Amino acid sequence: MPTDEPRDGRTDGPDDVPDDVPDDVPDDERADELAELRARLGAVEAQEAQLARRLADGPAEHPQRHRARSFLAALLILLAFVLTPLGAVSVWAKSQISDTDRYVATMAPLAKDPAIQAAVTDRVTDEIMKQLPVDSLLADVAPDDRPKLGALLNGISHALTSGITGFVHSQVQRVVQSDAFATIWTGVNRDAHAAIDKMLTGQGGGAVEIKNDTVVLDLAPLIARVKTALVDNGLPLASKIPEIHTSYTLVQSDAIPKARTGLRVLDLAGFWVPVLAVACALGGVLLAARRRRAVVTAALAMAGGALLLGIGLSVFRAIYLDKLPAGVNQAAAQAVYDTLVRYLRSAVRVVVALGLLVALGAWISGGGRWARTIRRGWHAGLGSVRRVAGRAGLRLGPVGRFVHRWKTALGWTAVAGAALAFVLWSYPTVLVTLCLALGLVAVLAVLELLDEPGRSGRRASSSG
Repeated sequence: MPTDEPRDGRTDGPDDVPDDVPDDVPDDERADELAELRARLGAVEAQEAQLARRLADGPAEHPQRHRARSFLAALLILLAFVLTPLGAVSVWAKSQISDTDRYVATMAPLAKDPAIQAAVTDRVTDEIMKQLPVDSLLADVAPDDRPKLGALLNGISHALTSGITGFVHSQVQRVVQSDAFATIWTGVNRDAHAAIDKMLTGQGGGAVEIKNDTVVLDLAPLIARVKTALVDNGLPLASKIPEIHTSYTLVQSDAIPKARTGLRVLDLAGFWVPVLAVACALGGVLLAARRRRAVVTAALAMAGGALLLGIGLSVFRAIYLDKLPAGVNQAAAQAVYDTLVRYLRSAVRVVVALGLLVALGAWISGGGRWARTIRRGWHAGLGSVRRVAGRAGLRLGPVGRFVHRWKTALGWTAVAGAALAFVLWSYPTVLVTLCLALGLVAVLAVLELLDEPGRSGRRASSSG
């Protein structure tokens, strides 16, 4: 650094020139020489920075081999891009089959959805009215009075049917809107979970089955509960309703037979597909000539693959709802679709967030001008905090020297710990991902604050 103190009997300053420069050199020539020296110095610094980047990326190699490695790296990163959405779907399919609690948690919110409640109420009311034996009202009437009562009932049959229908509808609605329906809905879906594997393979059975291109749910337990409520609330005629196994349509699409094979394959693949995607990304990074740039590219590619899946889910949702039959409740069908893909969309958001965070971290650690500016600001800010704490009496002693010696290893250990926590976390969310990232930044900040070179390090830095 420049200083105002004398050195070798001379005073440094902007007008100092070498001893071998004649005194009669004009000022403009002297300025040109100074500008040329500065330009050369800038060129040397640029070459040194480029050399440092090359050393970080690895030793130079034959151009043909370099192109082959770059091609393989690009191919592996492309495979990671393709496998990322497939991996998300495979994890989703596997979790819905092997994890009963996960499946029940997926379907549970539908019990409180107003559109589902309205659709189920109408469906159950129609089935009960079809089976309600109104004609048996004459069974307990004396034979002589039956003709008169029959004629009376024929005259008011429409009003009577409408009144009974309204009463049945109100009782069904009361049951559906109660906590009892949530319990019944959870129980039906828990019992039905064993049939999900059959559903994916196209075989029927259980409380859930596929009929051609329709996935239906048996509502017999709900109808039994409604029959009891009708009898308790003044309609003993409901006790004569036979056992009804009515079906409620969960999903109806001609794409089910086509998607069944793919879902079955992804279910068998399970969690190995995302592992293979990550392995392809790591292979691409290790083969790349510029590994830091490859990390950024691979992270953004995987985030882009997940984002593409999210867009596909939204597009398929619009197509699915548009192709539903005319009599299907659109609001209920929309609620079912959104619920079924809820965790899949959550996985999409997690992968996108994680990819962006990894790409950002790799970019900040690079040699770009803005990246260096950010790092200098980070070090300067935390260094100022450390100096203020030192003036306040904080002495780190051996801890500071230990952190200074092993800071790089400790930093990578923190990164590995955050990555391990993310992998071991059961179904991480975007909030979990951001919390782990903020925790990692906090650990790195603490390491920077605790970094104290000690006396020898300070003497070396001051003498430099």
